[in-house]
Amino acid sequence: MGKSLNGKELGTGISQRKDGRYQARFINRFGNRQTIYAKTITEITRRLREEQYQDEKQVNVVSSSMTLDEWFEEWIVTCKVNCRNTTLRTYRYNYNRLREELGWRKLNDLNLIVVQKVFNNLSTDNMRKTSKIVFNNMMKSALKSKLITTNFATDINIKTSKTVKKEKGKKITVSNTAKKERRVLTDKEIETILQDTIINNRKLYNFIVVALGTGMRSGEILGLTWDCINFENNTINIEKTLVSVGGNGAGCYEFHLPKTESGIREIPMTKKVNEAFKNQKEIKSSIEVKYKARDDFEDLVFCSIHNRPLNTKNIIRSIKTASNRINEKNSELSFKPFTPHEMRHTFATKAIAKGMRPKSLQKILGHSNLAITMNLYCHVESESLKEQMSLLDEMV
Repeated sequence: MGKSLNGKELGTGISQRKDGRYQARFINRFGNRQTIYAKTITEITRRLREEQYQDEKQVNVVSSSMTLDEWFEEWIVTCKVNCRNTTLRTYRYNYNRLREELGWRKLNDLNLIVVQKVFNNLSTDNMRKTSKIVFNNMMKSALKSKLITTNFATDINIKTSKTVKKEKGKKITVSNTAKKERRVLTDKEIETILQDTIINNRKLYNFIVVALGTGMRSGEILGLTWDCINFENNTINIEKTLVSVGGNGAGCYEFHLPKTESGIREIPMTKKVNEAFKNQKEIKSSIEVKYKARDDFEDLVFCSIHNRPLNTKNIIRSIKTASNRINEKNSELSFKPFTPHEMRHTFATKAIAKGMRPKSLQKILGHSNLAITMNLYCHVESESLKEQMSLLDEMV
């Protein structure tokens, strides 16, 4: 128990210095000694009580002088403890773009100008966008932990790219930040890819039929096991997704639950989708005769020729191979590869065009919000526009 200069007892951890000022010391939760100062005994007592209270309530940080790298490691372990491994890996990937230029700097030395210069040097607006999401999240937590006094990350400009177009001798600068609309396959493109794959790659044919006939995400299709396919009721039960957690899409796989409750759903099968699953069952049976599956992945509907799990990159490569094969047979066609997610967009767009109710489509796609369904996944095809405009022919 400390004493004043005249020998009066002041309380645990409190003492009076020779210059008359009061000081208080306590050991914080990290085992480090903290010292505070004040002019009066009343003020030092109040400040000691406040510091001890904040020490108990703060996010588990080490010190207010930590570097950005140190804070990232603390933030991702403490504040993101409930995130999936794949999400944590994405956070780390996007932060690593900033690490070399900013990681060594102390949090309290960062400011908007310093950080904006680093963001400006990133190659694309999309890089700036995804890295800002992580950085802003970090700074929000740092602000709540009182490691910084303000969160300037919200003011970082991520739209810096410009495209210069020439029009009749004039240069016109146009912003290059507009979101690119997803591709929707035409009926002719669908017919072309199905005609090729039904002959050359039956597994890919079955995958494409399921994707275009259900609008399922790639990970949901690849995560299907045979107990999810109910041939008797003609339905698909979606209750999990397959995620690759190894480097470059190889190595380890995990089954994850859908991110939202809406992702757990039941989809009725069309006749073609039903046939595709039955065809796939025959293919899977022939593979199982030759190769044993990995533990926990024995019942996968879609697998490699060696009975191993697949990932989206495998599907993209197969589609590219099929596209090249199509173009080699018909050089005038110029068939462009597409992604599994673009098949999801195609399904949604064509479903609306054929009169499916938006709420029904929302349920099938597994969206929690109807706005996501309509704004992101429903496009207007050129032929549909022509049909709609033809209705106005008699007006003028």
